[in-house]
Amino acid sequence: MGDPIQAYLDYERIIALAKKADCDAIHPGYGFLSESAEFATACAENGIIFIGPKPEHVALFGDKMASKVAMKQIGVPVLEGTDEPIKGKDEGRTIATQIGFPVIIKAAFGGGGRGMRIVKSAELFDEMFDSATNESIKYFGKGDVFIEKYVENPRHIEIQVVADKFGNVIHLGERDCSIQRRHQKVIEIAPSPRLNESVRKELFRTSTKAMFKLGYESVGTIEFLVDAEDNFYFIEMNTRVQVEHPVTETISGIDIIQLMIEIAEGDKLKFLQEDVKFRGYAIEFRINAENPQKNFMPSVGTITTYITPGGPGVRLDSSAYTGYTVPSNYDSMIGKLIVWALDWEGAVKKATRALDEFYIEGFPTNIPLHREIVRDDDFIAGNLATNYLDTKLDLFNLHAIDTIAEENIKVANITNLIKMINEHNITARH
Repeated sequence: MGDPIQAYLDYERIIALAKKADCDAIHPGYGFLSESAEFATACAENGIIFIGPKPEHVALFGDKMASKVAMKQIGVPVLEGTDEPIKGKDEGRTIATQIGFPVIIKAAFGGGGRGMRIVKSAELFDEMFDSATNESIKYFGKGDVFIEKYVENPRHIEIQVVADKFGNVIHLGERDCSIQRRHQKVIEIAPSPRLNESVRKELFRTSTKAMFKLGYESVGTIEFLVDAEDNFYFIEMNTRVQVEHPVTETISGIDIIQLMIEIAEGDKLKFLQEDVKFRGYAIEFRINAENPQKNFMPSVGTITTYITPGGPGVRLDSSAYTGYTVPSNYDSMIGKLIVWALDWEGAVKKATRALDEFYIEGFPTNIPLHREIVRDDDFIAGNLATNYLDTKLDLFNLHAIDTIAEENIKVANITNLIKMINEHNITARH
């Protein structure tokens, strides 16, 4: 199979295959090439439409420092920190001391939580610097890092923006992505259950204005930290479709992928901002093949029993099935469970029911963790911050799901028995 990362990054082969298949456009999804300016440029040079932003915008926002400078210049609030790569540990330690601990070291060309380390004291700086740069080299091929002031326990709020080639820019609301593990999102919510309305409106205004000034095209997600005093700071922008885009689609009724394709074709937006109506609350749970009881160790294996929830307001995006084998060299996410209800309380209740009906046998998953979260008082109250899992994980009883699992196994056995009886009857009749 070879190195899967290199296989994904071989865009010349992808373009050759696209030309051979007579494709006129490529949608990069949210994988490795979705934020590659080189790939976007190569598509254009080969007469293929890259379904995404212009290469210069992919390049700008792929560079975390350059994007921070650009956003600051047009009036978007940013965190105090460096505007250029750190040349070494000594310089970094000096700058971090001047900013004041805690600080966060970030990969300049990274994303998805990779190449990020929080440093709480000068004594830990060297170790964290080496760790961040090594991970950055491993995942992004570059070890450049920068330093920002670290905001303690903020909310992670992101704004979904859409812009066509005619200067029309709108937003599709916000998502609350505060529940994270190691800077990677675990649960996403739209809209944020406890965001101040005036802050929400200002985030919308700031985001759409920034994209208009920069001449952005396609969809994109502008990510912010919101502190305890409701101050917000730009941290990065993703020029690709987000894993969590279904929650926005659910509350807005708008197909984001369809918008990307239409904009890439040169179409003008078919609606104005005032035409966008949000309805209810949606929650997305990333279903990962990992063991929360063993420090989220990735799982491998074959699904032997697969029971999924359903009903109104329940959506499952997954290609998993009974007999599916989870490989060891790809991302651990095997599905996304999305629930919707008219109000927050209803969404939490529906999530609880859907997660209790969701059962995967064959290897550990993080479904038991999700079941604990939706029963937690702070989650039910919408009290969320990026330290949520850090403070809650040891309090959760992940063994308490044994009863639910046993009930699901009984249901699976009954279902399989009925299936066998039906198949036997059909065979007998023939």
